[in-house]
Amino acid sequence: MKWKKYTIQTTTQAEDFVSSMLADLGVEGVQIEDKIPLSAREKEQMFIDILPELPPDDGVAFISFFLDAGEPHEELLRQVREELEGLRMFVEIGKGAIRQGETEDKDWINNWKQYFKPFVIEDILIKPTWEDIPGKQDYRHIIEIDPGTSFGTGKHETTQLCIRQLCKRLVPGDKVLDIGCGSGILSLASLKLGANAVTGTDIDPICMEAARENMQANHLPEGQAVFYHGNLIEDSGLQRKVGKEYDIAVANILADVIIPLSPVIPNHLKKGGIYISSGIIDFKEEAVIAAIRAAGFEILEVNHQGEWVGITAKLI
Repeated sequence: MKWKKYTIQTTTQAEDFVSSMLADLGVEGVQIEDKIPLSAREKEQMFIDILPELPPDDGVAFISFFLDAGEPHEELLRQVREELEGLRMFVEIGKGAIRQGETEDKDWINNWKQYFKPFVIEDILIKPTWEDIPGKQDYRHIIEIDPGTSFGTGKHETTQLCIRQLCKRLVPGDKVLDIGCGSGILSLASLKLGANAVTGTDIDPICMEAARENMQANHLPEGQAVFYHGNLIEDSGLQRKVGKEYDIAVANILADVIIPLSPVIPNHLKKGGIYISSGIIDFKEEAVIAAIRAAGFEILEVNHQGEWVGITAKLI
């Protein structure tokens, strides 16, 4: 489907005013581009996986909205221009100029790919399926990944924290539970490292297809992994499907999910089993540690990368 893209050049000070004005005129959703760094809380809420470096903030913002290319927009644009002039009485809106472009759904889906390049964690090369293997280096393992619209390229600090712990803790033949599997990146890493079987769960049904496709892209036997859609915290039927006696459980989600998830994990782990968790922003570290300990675990390691925390524990 083709869309007309209209972009207003304004100021960061006026972002909320312009966005609210567009909403009042019936525009459903906007895209905001500026150079303001994300706060720690914003990063946690958005769970940014690939984040390009930004130049210094210059106070300029671009607010884009998208309208069906097959419909007339002259009257709406007239109203937008009129409202922009009215806003000048209350806030500095900058140029307030509107430029027009055109886009398609597929552009939104694929634009992020320009930021996803091959990289190495420990001695594991992680590369997008559409890129060649770089150089002539020898890698212990190669993981090919196409996350599609699900989370998980391996680039995010939290995923790297988990993969490093899998490299350290996983013993060939282990059975691994991957909660919040996303694209299946941690399931793939587990199998490449020698896991005998993996079970993945996610609340997003899109992840099921992405994880299975990534299994195929890595030429891994279909029978080595099973992926279930659902919430392991609340769904007793899913808990029965997932089963027990896992050697490792890994959860790369968010602190506010890991806290209620932790009491559920012992039902699925062997005694002495390893629980690897990440997705934890640093100011929630102590709350997550307390929840994991209260669930019957001994903390083995707490690791940091940027603002993110990874916690590794053993069921006692």
